Amino acid sequence: MRVCHQCQAEIALEPIGRRDTCLGCGADLRCCRNCSFYDVRSADACREPNAELVQNKEAANFCDFFILTRPSLSASRPTGGDARAQLGALFKKKS
Repeated sequence: MRVCHQCQAEIALEPIGRRDTCLGCGADLRCCRNCSFYDVRSADACREPNAELVQNKEAANFCDFFILTRPSLSASRPTGGDARAQLGALFKKKS
C-alpha cells in the first residue's frame, strides 16, 4: 500500500501523473516527498545523484527518476525532533 506524504491516505493510482492529486487532501502526488529517493540526509534531499534540483519538495515536478515510495521507507526516516532528542541524550549529564 502506498500513501500520501501529507495525509497518509492510500494512493490507488498507478502510474502517478504530474497533475494527479491526493483524493484525501489535494496534495500533489508526483513530488519529491512521495519519491523513494527523497532523503533529508542527502544532498538536496535526494539520493539520486543525476536528478535536477527541485526547490519545492511538496510541489509536482517533472523528475525522470520519480518512483512512488512505500510507507515503510518514509516511516524509517528520522524526523528533526528525533535527531535532536538523540543528540540531546548524548550530552545529558548522568547522575
